[in-house]
Amino acid sequence: MIAENTQTQMRKGILEYCVLLIISRGEIYASDIIAELKQAKLLVVEGTLYPLLTRLKNNGLLSYNWVESTSGPPRKYYTLTETGKAILKQLDGTWEELAYAINTSRKVTDQESNEPTNQTES
Repeated sequence: MIAENTQTQMRKGILEYCVLLIISRGEIYASDIIAELKQAKLLVVEGTLYPLLTRLKNNGLLSYNWVESTSGPPRKYYTLTETGKAILKQLDGTWEELAYAINTSRKVTDQESNEPTNQTES
């Protein structure tokens, strides 16, 4: 149970960053964002994504355009604003710092587990 809670918190913590990364590649429809997140094993349902997209838009990180669809109602396509691009750049730096901290911690842990024990011969 503890591991599951930690895993959930970790996923929530990087979800916004991953959404910004996906949108940074170009104009994209929400269901395509969901598909990419599912493919990356960050399982997201529409009920999770749409409030996040609204919050990002309200914070000035995203904009959207309505595009007519040949098979149904118009679709909302998202893009990053200049502010969104700047925030993403900051998050890239934070990600690099976190990845470094994790990798460094792993190396120390791996080295400690591979060290021979100090046992004297009898």
